[in-house]
Amino acid sequence: MSSQMRRIALARRPTGLPVPEDFAFETGPVPKPEADQVLVEVTHHSLDPYMRGRMDDAGSYAASLALGETMIGQGVGRVLASDVEGIAEGDMVTGMTGWASHAVLPGNQLRVLDDSVPATTALGVLGMPGFTAWKALEVYGRPKAGETLVIAAATGPVGATVGQLAKAAGLRTVAIAGGAAKCTLARDSFGFDAAIDHHAFDDARSLRKALAQACPDGVDIYWENVGGKVLEAVMPLMNVGGRVPVCGTIAWYGGGSSDKLPQIWRTILTKRLSVNGFIIFDHWDGFPAFLTDMTPRVAKGEIAYLEDITEGLENAPETFIAMLTGGNTGKTIIKV
Repeated sequence: MSSQMRRIALARRPTGLPVPEDFAFETGPVPKPEADQVLVEVTHHSLDPYMRGRMDDAGSYAASLALGETMIGQGVGRVLASDVEGIAEGDMVTGMTGWASHAVLPGNQLRVLDDSVPATTALGVLGMPGFTAWKALEVYGRPKAGETLVIAAATGPVGATVGQLAKAAGLRTVAIAGGAAKCTLARDSFGFDAAIDHHAFDDARSLRKALAQACPDGVDIYWENVGGKVLEAVMPLMNVGGRVPVCGTIAWYGGGSSDKLPQIWRTILTKRLSVNGFIIFDHWDGFPAFLTDMTPRVAKGEIAYLEDITEGLENAPETFIAMLTGGNTGKTIIKV
């Protein structure tokens, strides 16, 4: 075991998109577990868009990171030492380890992993992103066979899972993705009926025309991951009684907003839309049922997933920054 722990800490608060100087790479002694704690050697950790919000000193659904604090994030790793019944040395576990090579966590904050699937799936398709898709599609999307679902960021871990679950439920699924390669991936690997490259359109009006062709019966569910011109393009195509689960607005995470808000609100009114913001942690009691349903489907290959793995903890900041601007393909993971 290494005698040094490596970690990435928040060095300063970003203005707009983060830059490398907002992070600090630090080393120190490996922490020692106390009673009811577990020492984990982290093998992989997740990078997710929500982390950008935690870097700000602003009110939100979760506390901001303090300056100097280890960047937040879920990880998977191998148990080096345990004082917890049911968690043994050598077990692979997952928990909120942060961007670090080692972590000490209470046993009740760790989950021993199922060895029927790769450990990294706990960070994506069988973790928070997959659960987000599975639960929120049911609760807020309320899909019905024959309807049309549109989703932006469609090849990310949430979008790809939403699309496959909706397709299995008998919906027409339309992906919006950034680049021709991602559109091909959406169709060929994740089974979307159609895919549109938003990079090919300069404004919401031209993107809307392409969407209208892909959605001849209008849009019943728009899964909102992006905001920006994609939201402006989709809203006029919504059918009466449509649903808009709001999962994220990554186009605005670096600042900026829409001047189309009055039109958007009018569409919500006249189309009688259900627009629901949600935080998936409010539904965490449903996670065991999610694992029971989805683990065998992933193990059998019925649900496809893609992981974009970058090696080296020191590369986490630049990989995170690239992810926020669409530089990833699939679930973004750091191999520590």
